[in-house]
Amino acid sequence: MRVIDEDGKQLGILSKQEALALAQERELDLVEISPNADPPVCKIVDWGKFNYQRTKQQQKSRKTAKTMEMKQIRMGLKISPHDLGIKMNRAAKFMDGGHKVKVTLMYRGREQAHREIGFQIAERILEDFGDTIIVDQQPQLAGKQLNFVIRTSGKKTVKNTQVEQEEGEHDA
Repeated sequence: MRVIDEDGKQLGILSKQEALALAQERELDLVEISPNADPPVCKIVDWGKFNYQRTKQQQKSRKTAKTMEMKQIRMGLKISPHDLGIKMNRAAKFMDGGHKVKVTLMYRGREQAHREIGFQIAERILEDFGDTIIVDQQPQLAGKQLNFVIRTSGKKTVKNTQVEQEEGEHDA
């Protein structure tokens, strides 16, 4: 195994017994740092100090790590094109903020008999966002809801054809 001393200097490749004897001579511990390396890497350190520094590093990395929060947008099947455009703009703002968006289409009463309407609305939403999103979870039925999860792909500008078409109709 490759052995590193407490100062970070490499002592070379030693047998397990030699490394343990060297660690005991210095009144320190032998800690395996990289077991998958060839040969495995061990370090002669004070275990208490080493463990303390490792937990501090983990806490620091946890603190700086950005968690991707999930936002949810709910709508019914009878949503108007304008309202759908507003919901899509809200989803775009959530995704610009670095969040994933769970879109939920709710079936009520007799709408259960026309499940294809929900899939058509989901398809329209995905088409309108185009290449600007990545679908993390494909549309799937769960009881009385159709759910899918989207997140931004990093590309700019979300095209919203529904709102553009509707604005064109009002101008005419």
